[in-house]
Amino acid sequence: MKISVLFDGASALGASPDLQILETVEAIEEVLRAEGHRMSRIPVYLDGKWIERVRRAAPDLVFNLCEGIDGLAMLEPAVIGVLELLGIPYTGSSSWTTALCLRKAHTNSLLHRAGLPVPPWGVAMRGGPLPSVGFPAICKPAAEDASIGVEQSSVVRTVRELAARVEAMHARWDEVLVQRFVDGREVNVGLLGDEVLPLAEIDFSDLPKECWRIVSYRSKWIEGSDEDLGTRPRCPARLPPGVGRQVKRIAQRAWAVVGGAGYGRVDMRVDASGTPWILEVNANPDIAPDAGLARMARASGRDYADLIRRVCDLAAERRTVEPDEAWALAAQLSGAGAAAVAAADDDERLAVNQS
Repeated sequence: MKISVLFDGASALGASPDLQILETVEAIEEVLRAEGHRMSRIPVYLDGKWIERVRRAAPDLVFNLCEGIDGLAMLEPAVIGVLELLGIPYTGSSSWTTALCLRKAHTNSLLHRAGLPVPPWGVAMRGGPLPSVGFPAICKPAAEDASIGVEQSSVVRTVRELAARVEAMHARWDEVLVQRFVDGREVNVGLLGDEVLPLAEIDFSDLPKECWRIVSYRSKWIEGSDEDLGTRPRCPARLPPGVGRQVKRIAQRAWAVVGGAGYGRVDMRVDASGTPWILEVNANPDIAPDAGLARMARASGRDYADLIRRVCDLAAERRTVEPDEAWALAAQLSGAGAAAVAAADDDERLAVNQS
């Protein structure tokens, strides 16, 4: 099978390259080449030339590692949309699900309507009023991932602190999510198809005493920083069995609500009373060999090669409907009948021949 790996070329190959992206690309290529697949890598840039490269490569499957273009997460769904337009099977969730998960407030609304536990939230628009969600509260960009815009001063305890943090964030983002901060244990739930992987937990015990117990940008990406050293993943998590089962059920329901496919991660907090709260639903999370999803897969008995093979299998198994077939089904379910569908097809063929 021909498999192309898509990734953010501007971030991975720019003046200050993100070597972690290339390391993940190479790790996935190594696994799939060993399986006998023919591999190609296609960096994605803002100029759009990558689209023609995909067309020429004509892959049977795209392994999509593109979490944005030039670091802009808002462009991630557009890349998936191109693959959908070209009718090429791809790994991970759809453009619709990915776009939804990036818009945290909209995701919260859907989850809340589905009866799932979400801490109180609101959105602070530029020039608009401050949301009232109670204190302490945490402020995040409303449409970013990878903990961008999250630091210790993101957690606020007073209206004055909230106003100052929101004003500072509005210099970069028009919309700021303000959410009630849940103090407690942070749990990550990995999903692989219909399988819930062993739960992971973030151990905050080594954080400096003055720090809020959060996964900030520094803890994720500034290696050797106090927040990096103070936030250690533990897998499997040591939760009471009843709480663990509840966390898994909630995560599965949340994943279904957003239409997740392939692989994902739901981040949650468990408060002092043992109540789980959903923080975020992540479509297409980091799948590097040392990332959380791979760690959870190892705890389930899958090595990295097993994980990558399963992700590809899930993509290949996903049902796709050709445009002609989709139109025929839609027409029949609209009461048009087979004769009307055939006549429409004849008109289309005539138009093509005359052009």
